[in-house]
Amino acid sequence: MSDGAWAGLAVAGVTAAYALGSRRLSATPVTSAIVFTGSGVLIGPAVLDVVDIEHYAAPITALMEAALTLVLFTDAMAVRRGDLVAGGFLPGRLLGIGLPLCIGAGWLLAWPLLPGLSVWELALVGAILAPTDAAVGKTAVTEPSVPPVVRHGLNIESGLNDGLVLPFFIVFAAGVPGTSYAQEGVAGAFWRSLLLSTALGLLAGDIGGRLLRAARARGWVARAWGQVYVLAVAVSAYELAVLTGGSGFIAAWVAGFAFGHTLPHGPDRTPEFTEHLGALLASISLMVFGAVLIGPALQHLTWQIVLYAVLSLTAVRMLAVAVALLGSGLRLPTVAYIGWFGPRGLASVVLALLIVEEHVPGTQTLGRVVAVTVALGILLQGLSAVTLSQRYGHWYTRASADAGGRGLREGASEPKAPVSEATRVTPSDRPGR
Repeated sequence: MSDGAWAGLAVAGVTAAYALGSRRLSATPVTSAIVFTGSGVLIGPAVLDVVDIEHYAAPITALMEAALTLVLFTDAMAVRRGDLVAGGFLPGRLLGIGLPLCIGAGWLLAWPLLPGLSVWELALVGAILAPTDAAVGKTAVTEPSVPPVVRHGLNIESGLNDGLVLPFFIVFAAGVPGTSYAQEGVAGAFWRSLLLSTALGLLAGDIGGRLLRAARARGWVARAWGQVYVLAVAVSAYELAVLTGGSGFIAAWVAGFAFGHTLPHGPDRTPEFTEHLGALLASISLMVFGAVLIGPALQHLTWQIVLYAVLSLTAVRMLAVAVALLGSGLRLPTVAYIGWFGPRGLASVVLALLIVEEHVPGTQTLGRVVAVTVALGILLQGLSAVTLSQRYGHWYTRASADAGGRGLREGASEPKAPVSEATRVTPSDRPGR
């Protein structure tokens, strides 16, 4: 049996095994991200050596890019105009203040701990590790006892910050000599990857949405094919930007907003097929991530990498959130809860792999830092999600009762229509989490 067949069998076997026990596991701290990432380490070069990036670089990159494209599109499509103001302050503060602070703090922290990296590479570390992934600690955004405002805020943040971090990633990567992003310089990258890709994404999403709406109004579209059409629009936006030398990810993210804006609310607006496919590819991507990035990173650990990973998950994220929420009226347990549940996931993995594939000095160290940080987040924040969500929910219930008629800021402005719960969640997570 060829190496490719062994790799395919391993991926299919793990996926099937998790599917068979998914409902049972959904009631435990063992998340799908833990299972798939841990299985990836086992089949990687560190243990069984079934999958490695040297032999499968092209299909691995294609898989992860496809997963991120679909997640970006469906996350953006699920966000309605009112989602950014429903629940008031939290999404805007986390995205408008917390995200830039997290990028800057991650950049500054990397300076003393990661010697040998250039200024732009240090900035890339901060940008790649800034976006969060709600699927890693799913219970944090679905536990009913947690205030809706908090769940909504974390969900919106996770759904949008991966798209918002892309411009930072592209500009920083353009400053690293030797990368494909640097060929046109920072100015060229800004024009093609940001402005042109945004325009193409808006065009593809808007036209695609209007065509679907018109066809549905005339009864031309079967529901199943309407779901496939959503996938086609996402891929078209991505490829259109790639053909013009831009960023397919930015185009797909912007297209998701434009596409969703043109469609009326209702059951036909939900892109179940594309969401489920994106979620499945995201889970497989985490498995591949465990094989090609975590395994090798564990063989080259240094105390600086471990310390950076720990501080990135704690001090960097929690301080950025604390500053962003100053004057918000939220209690300390709420600020701590929001700060802790900012796990890194698919976006960080894909962006790190894209930089590692550039094969320029410093990228291997960058890849190891991201791998260790994401792995620690998947493990620690995934395992703690059930317990801490329930404990925080109990605190909120008691605090609300103690406050009497005065109420708490956490419950003062509950969103009327929360964003889709499908934000980066595998299909198997839905039933029990």
